[in-house]
Amino acid sequence: MIDDELMTAVEQAVREAVDAQVMPRWRQLAEHEVETKTGSHDLVTVADQRAEQQLSEALRQLLPGSAVVGEEMVHAHPASYAALVGPDPVWIIDPIDGTRQFVAGDEGFCTMVALAHHGETLAGWILAPALGMTAIVRRGGGALLNGEPLYAGSPDAGAPLHVAVSHPDYTDESQERALRGLRTEGVDVRPTGSAGLEYVAIAQGRLDAVAYTWESAWDHAAGLLMVAEAGGASSTVADVPFRLAGGNALPFTAARDADTTRRMVGLLRDESVESDRSRPA
Repeated sequence: MIDDELMTAVEQAVREAVDAQVMPRWRQLAEHEVETKTGSHDLVTVADQRAEQQLSEALRQLLPGSAVVGEEMVHAHPASYAALVGPDPVWIIDPIDGTRQFVAGDEGFCTMVALAHHGETLAGWILAPALGMTAIVRRGGGALLNGEPLYAGSPDAGAPLHVAVSHPDYTDESQERALRGLRTEGVDVRPTGSAGLEYVAIAQGRLDAVAYTWESAWDHAAGLLMVAEAGGASSTVADVPFRLAGGNALPFTAARDADTTRRMVGLLRDESVESDRSRPA
């Protein structure tokens, strides 16, 4: 299903959508072109909507019979998320990951596309135009950033782990208890930016791990495969792989290597268990 020709065609489709719909509106958005969805932290712009529409049309043409699960489509029609468990290959689209950064005029946003089938991500594309970054990945074929292979490596022995975690707006009480397990000696925690860019940073070896408390496939499909193909690993707090279609035990983590992933799961799970034990009977 995923040959070199399709990989190149998808990359070109993503680039065309970004050039036509995203970059002309970067730092040029009018007030009426920005709206909120579930809350003040959850923004959508006309660039998100039009880029997703253009990508949806182009990707369906590249792979006839395929379905699309896009962030803005699912917001409007939640039942469309079920295509992830259907029989057809599925394009997973995040037209602008890091919309808050995009609206603020910052460079830390990207456009992400993944192709999945039967719950398995087959390939991914992450384009960060303001940063001049294009990352592509194919299952079993490695990951590339601007044409160069990505290798996550392992954290330096004894060095603090640098970890990006979910914004509080995306975290409930039990998940926040779990994340408190990371606030310990030897772990340097900061709020996440664009999830796509954080996954690329892990694959580059510039970030040690992430811990996330939301499971929208468009935020994670391409990035998790990129980390895996760069030598990293991921797991939910229940010690099982992340499922694209949802229903995961949260938080989940991705890290530069399997040992760091196990350490992250242990920290997240131990704090949650201790918090439960400390509650009055």
